[in-house]
Parts: sequence; C-alpha cells; structure tokens
Amino acid sequence: MNYSFLDFLTLLGSLGMFLYGMKIMSEGLQKVAGDKLRNILSVMTTNRFTGVLTGMLVTALIQSSSATTVMVVSFVNAGLLTLGQSISVIMGANVGTTVTAWVISFFGFKFDISILSLPLMGLAIPLMFAKKSNYKSLGEFILGFAFLFLGLSYLKDSVPDLQGNPEVLSFIQNYTSMGYLSLLIFLAIGTILTIIVQSSSATVAITLIMCTQGWMPFEMAAAMVLGENIGTTITANLAALSGNVSARRAALAHLMFNLFGVLWVMILFYPFCHTVEWLVTRFGPGDPHAMTNFIHSLDSQTVRLITSDEKLTDQHLISLREQLQAQQVAVSYGLSLFHTLFNVCNILVMIWFVKLYERICSALIKSPRESEDEEFQLKYISAGMLSTSELSLIQANKEIAVFSDRTYRMFGMIKTLLHETDSEKFLKTFVRVEKYEQISDRMEVEIANYLTRVLEGRLSAEGKNNIRVMLRAVSEIESIADSCNNIARTIKHRNDAKGHFTEEQNHSVEHMMSLTDAALVHMKDILHRQAGTRDDMVLSYNLENEINSYRNMLKNENIDNIDNKRYSYSDSVYYMDIISEYEKMGDYILNVVQAIVEKKF
Repeated sequence: MNYSFLDFLTLLGSLGMFLYGMKIMSEGLQKVAGDKLRNILSVMTTNRFTGVLTGMLVTALIQSSSATTVMVVSFVNAGLLTLGQSISVIMGANVGTTVTAWVISFFGFKFDISILSLPLMGLAIPLMFAKKSNYKSLGEFILGFAFLFLGLSYLKDSVPDLQGNPEVLSFIQNYTSMGYLSLLIFLAIGTILTIIVQSSSATVAITLIMCTQGWMPFEMAAAMVLGENIGTTITANLAALSGNVSARRAALAHLMFNLFGVLWVMILFYPFCHTVEWLVTRFGPGDPHAMTNFIHSLDSQTVRLITSDEKLTDQHLISLREQLQAQQVAVSYGLSLFHTLFNVCNILVMIWFVKLYERICSALIKSPRESEDEEFQLKYISAGMLSTSELSLIQANKEIAVFSDRTYRMFGMIKTLLHETDSEKFLKTFVRVEKYEQISDRMEVEIANYLTRVLEGRLSAEGKNNIRVMLRAVSEIESIADSCNNIARTIKHRNDAKGHFTEEQNHSVEHMMSLTDAALVHMKDILHRQAGTRDDMVLSYNLENEINSYRNMLKNENIDNIDNKRYSYSDSVYYMDIISEYEKMGDYILNVVQAIVEKKF
C-alpha cells in the first residue's frame, strides 16, 4: 500500500491536534495559576538549587519548557529575576519537560488513552461555559489534555507501517549504519524537526512513536532526542532577538547549556546509551534495543494483525501482540529515561558553572552605551516577545513605568530650556526634546500594539480590564510628552521673537513647574509600584486642585499686569501658554493616576 498525500495530511492533522491540545492545556493552567507561577518564579529562586527545582516544577505543571523559558526571559526583562537565577530555572525546565515523555510512556502505549478523550471533553465543556474565569480556564486545561491524547492516538495510527512501505525503511537504514555520522544526522533531524514544530514535547512524542514502530534503532532515536534539546532553545532565542540585553543573554544561556550538554553526551554516547539500556532491562519492562529486530522478524500480515484493534483468537498471535506491546513499552521507557537522565546529569555537571555562564553571556552580548538611551528602544517588551497572555501584562506594566521615566527626563529638559541663554546649548537641548517627543510617539504605538496582541489571547475579565487601564495610561503619558514639547516650542518662539519674562513671571513659571513636578513624581511612583491606595488618590487630587487654583490666580493677575504695562502683550501670550500647558499636564497626570488606582478607562 503506497503512502498517499491524504495519509501525509492525516499525519500533519494528528500532529496539529497534539500541538493544539498541548497549547490550550498549557494556557489554561497558566491562567488558573498565573499569579502563583509568577510568585513561585520570583520567590523560589534564592539560589541556583531552588532555581532548578522551581524550573522543574513550573515546567512539569505547564508541560512546556518553551513557555517556561519565554516566561523566565520575560521576568529577567521585568527585573524579577537576575541572569544567574534565570539560568538555574532554565536548567530545571529542561528536566520538567521530560514529564511529557513519561506520561506518554505510562499511558500512551499501555492502553488506548483516546477512549478517555471524549469523556474528558464532556467534563470540560460545562466548565468552559461557567461564569467564573477560573472554571473556564480549568475547562480549557482538561479539553487540552483530551486533545493531546486524542492527537497522540491519531499520530500513532497515521504513521505508516514499515512492512507496507519497505522503500521508506530502506531509505532510513542507509543512514543508520555509519557510526557517529549517523548519530550526527539524526541529531540534526531532531533539531530541525523541533525548530519546525516549535515544541520539543511534540517531537519527542513523534520520536517515541517512530521508534516503537521500528522505524529506527534505539540509538538513532536517542540521538534525535538530543537534537530536540537543541531545537527547543530556538523558541526563546527567536523571542529574544528583538528584546533587550538581559533577554538575549538569558536565551543565549539556554542555548549554551543545551549545546554543551549535547556535546559531552555525544562524546560518551555509546556508554551512556548502554547504561540506559541496562537500567531499563534490569529494572524495567525489557531491552529497548530489541524492538527494531523484533518487528523486522515478522511478516507484514502478522504485523498488521497484532497492531490492529481486532480481537485475536490465535494464541501465537496473542503472544506476539503481548511481546510487541512489552517491546513498545520498553522502548518508550528507554527513551524517556535517556531524556531525563541526560538532563539530570547535565544539571549535575553544569550547575557549578552558572557564574561562568553569566560571564560568557555578558561578554558575548555587551550592554548598550548610555547614549543609546536616546534611541528608540523598548526595554521590557518587543514585537517578538509575547509570552502567555496573563503573564505578558507584567512586562507591559514595566514598560509603561519606563515610558513615564522617559517623559520625566523630557520634563527636566524644559527646566533647562527656560533659563538657557547660550543659543547653541539651547538648540541642542531643544533638539533632544523633539527627539524624545518622537520616541514617545513610537513608544505609545508599540506598547498599544503589544497590548492589543495580548488582548487577542485568552484573558480573564480582570486581565482585559487591566489592558484597557494600561491603554488609557499610555495615551495620557504620551499627552504629557506632547505638553512638554509644546512648552519647549513656546519658549523657542519667545526667544526667536526676542521676548523675555520678568522676574515675577519666571518665579510663577518655576512654581507652576514645581507643582507639576511633584504630581509627575507621584505618578511615576505609582506606576513603578503598579498599584495605588486611596491616600495616593487623595494626594493626586490635592496636587491637581493646587495646580488649577494657581493657574486661575495667574490668569487673573496676568490681565491686571497687562493693563498696568508690566510686560508686553506678546510676552503675556507666551507666559500664559506655558502656564496653561502645565495645567493641562496636571490633568493628564491625574488621568494616569485615576486609570491605575481607580481603574478608570
């Protein structure tokens, strides 16, 4: 029977169902326990050993080392983890991801797990229609679990049998008898396959199925598993490409850790493999190395009968089916143990070199020069760094706080412009203000785009409200930057017109500036804390009222001063434009505080 294009599409569809199940299972659990996972990662990383345990725990829960690694990179960006802490968590994530292979080994080859898939869906659907977001997320987790094993079942059935496709077997066998070169070929296949699929758990599942069906010897499958450990680092590295220095360093550390691990295991490959085979044979279900020879010793009709769902009456065929199932379990246990033992041994070797990893990553990816701060560059988020929806919010909050810091530096430049008499220095500072205004415009767009992409993911009702709050805050902060730019232009127009302020006017502008400065500093503090209290709100309202009252008083005084010829009308226009712009700035600042503290959007 030839392997048709329809069969190939069926194989892709089975893989897609497996991946989709893993995705919604991981997302559902992260939404149920998002804050708890965040707390675990930020608290349980006091040293490298607790960091490793934390990485193992979180990855075992969410069943995705890629999700854990991207999460860790995000936390390094957000300043919640140091580079050293992130390296130890990533080490643990490599062990945690092997849980998937063990689950498949325990359940996938002992009985037909797909029988439970529909009842699990029946349990999940009512939960997904529940009012509480936690129940919905739990329903997603159960539904993902059902899809994962249904996809695995279809995957096993859609991989073509070798007896019906001998040309495929002969093609593969051409590359299995070249010693270390064969190992390198299958290592490369595992790496490329994982890069394409973007999930090491899925490619490990594919490798398990191919090996249990006799497509390749145990050693070649083990080499593919090693390649999958390299391929899984690509997700975090792609995510960190447009990220900041800390993100790129953490992703590079992940790549280096896995590369060095694969390197020393490849040097000791055959002794390592034989150790795993001995352990599975001595303490497990049998010799994983004998699987390929067992399948090849049978004719195609026998293989079809013992691998089908038909009920057998022939005692010889029943015995062969039992032998096949035992061999499949032995192979799956062998590969799972190889995967786990490799990662555990790698940690035991590499955990003592965390500081060295830090130094190497810092040397290879250097920090930007201070002058680059005036180039447009998001610090905590980027176009390529979107982790799970709920966990992305912390990155956005941090970026908004940075946005307010940039705006405050711009505000400081206005103070310099007001009294600068040197035209060259004035022009240089004015150009910086305009540059910051362009940066603020782009930051608003990029942060808003990022939040919009997060909003497209599966979010709780609270998460959606938080995004609306952040979108308003971003818009108001950009308006503060606009006001700073407007004041700078007004001062420039006054200077170009050879105008000047009296000592009294300068004093009034400076006092208005100090009131606005106090409001701005208070706003920044709330943004960095990512929370506010009723006292914060009272203080903000008081500052805003003081700014408004002072503006009204100056407005009335200005009319009297013009009537009394204390300064020219043109100077009074520049003067009141600046005062009014500071008052507007006070409104924008209050709007940000209201958004964050009172959740107004």
